[in-house]
Amino acid sequence: MTFGPSLEKLREQGLLRVLRVLHGRSGARVTIDGRTLLNFASNNYLGLAGHPAVREAARRAVDEWGAGATGSRLLGGTLALHERLESVLADWKRRPACAVFPSGWHANTGVIPAIAEAGDFVVLDRLAHASLVDGARLSKAKLLVFSHNDPEDLERVLRRLPASGKRWVLTESVFSMDGDAAPLVELVGVAERHGARLYVDEAHATGVFGPEGRGVVCGLGLEGKIDVSMGTLSKALGALGGYVAGSEDLVRWIHNKARSFIYSTALDPAAAGSALAAVEIARSDDSFRRRVLSLSARLRDGLGLKASAGPYPEYERGPIVPWVVGDAGRAVKLSQKLWDEGFYAPAVRPPTVPAGTARLRFSVTADHSEADIDGLLETLRKL
Repeated sequence: MTFGPSLEKLREQGLLRVLRVLHGRSGARVTIDGRTLLNFASNNYLGLAGHPAVREAARRAVDEWGAGATGSRLLGGTLALHERLESVLADWKRRPACAVFPSGWHANTGVIPAIAEAGDFVVLDRLAHASLVDGARLSKAKLLVFSHNDPEDLERVLRRLPASGKRWVLTESVFSMDGDAAPLVELVGVAERHGARLYVDEAHATGVFGPEGRGVVCGLGLEGKIDVSMGTLSKALGALGGYVAGSEDLVRWIHNKARSFIYSTALDPAAAGSALAAVEIARSDDSFRRRVLSLSARLRDGLGLKASAGPYPEYERGPIVPWVVGDAGRAVKLSQKLWDEGFYAPAVRPPTVPAGTARLRFSVTADHSEADIDGLLETLRKL
């Protein structure tokens, strides 16, 4: 079997993806193919991946626990380090318990099939992350969608469902490609009226928004209204891994039913140790958060991006700054021109985003400077 013709078709459509190999640590600047570029492709929002205390915590964890957990969580892979991390995360998210996974993808694709069974219903925001979609597809529940950030459409979908079976509503608090915020208070109201349960992915909100970086759910005081609060350790916290926080019964159920938890080798010690240090920094020092939000606002204002009409604009001026250009080929060409000028900002194309909405997704971090932002804006004006 040859994939050559299909790969060529992707190239002609502007959809062919290639790997860029970084040499050295990923920060505000990266070295690729011998060139040093300003990096606007990183989810390291608070810049903690390179923080000295986070790196030292990773080294200490390896010295104490070794390079790997060496087993799945139920077969000798659960370290006291994992237990400590789960306790800290549960306290941070103001939930009774927490389960940590090797990645956010493992969390979503493991937990959703464990909680949504045959005869149940999963109702997804139309722009929900691929891991939420795949988790819903892996479940035996019936999958439906509601219009993006539209509580009225969610109400319409839930109203038509039969009385039998559990109803799960899945959304992100801050969406990964547009940076817009879900109307969580309104979604909670709709869910309560129809006896539905809420699963909220806070991958891009954790560490960035809310008191002590707890996320949008805590920022809106909805901790007790959300059944499952999911997030990652790999974005603002600069480490690796995913987690799900909720009731003690939920976490016990995950231990027994989430296949990606049961059958995956546990999170490695370095990632767990660095995540613990990053949470401590995020909770105790809001300067990183204030800086990235200030820089993000500078870029948004420079691009002339208007404020969202959503109910929570304060959660929509974060480090994800999308510049939609429409055509995939045009997005690729613009990304290449920026590369030529010394900026790394990959084009985001279908199927990651809907057809006709290809974009450059600028990711701002606390490692950037005002001069970095101004330089990007000046180059974009020139192009």
